[in-house]
Amino acid sequence: METKQPAIFEEYVSEDITSLNHSKLIHRLSVALDRYEETYDIMPELELELSTGKCKPDVAIFPNLPLDWLNDVIYYNQPPIIAIEILSPKQALTELTDKAYKQYFPAGVQSVWLIIPTLRIVQTLLPDGSMQTHTSGTLHDPVTGVEVDLGYLFR
Repeated sequence: METKQPAIFEEYVSEDITSLNHSKLIHRLSVALDRYEETYDIMPELELELSTGKCKPDVAIFPNLPLDWLNDVIYYNQPPIIAIEILSPKQALTELTDKAYKQYFPAGVQSVWLIIPTLRIVQTLLPDGSMQTHTSGTLHDPVTGVEVDLGYLFR
């Protein structure tokens, strides 16, 4: 008797595909932002369920959150102040801009950083449609005052 083998395949959403550079940038962002720990919680890869749907920014910045070590949360439902997205190797930039304007800003996120590793560019987007392009020096977030040295980030 012949047993049929199920077809096995892996399906990836483009934002789930990471790389060495992507992973290193998440780490460096977390290290660079650690100096703000007294004011903000820096949350890499936190699953969110916002009013506009589920999403997972590469790094999310919140005002300090109360933590309950006995009762964890899988999908956090409050928007971060800043959502940081790093362009993945197989991802279109429009996926990230769409996420900013259709998901993050309508849910209450105040600033979105889009990091384009191959060009060493960080775009800061705001809900009013304004944006700043950062290629060197210090990125200064206009909403929070949070600063990141791009020389450290892309060294």
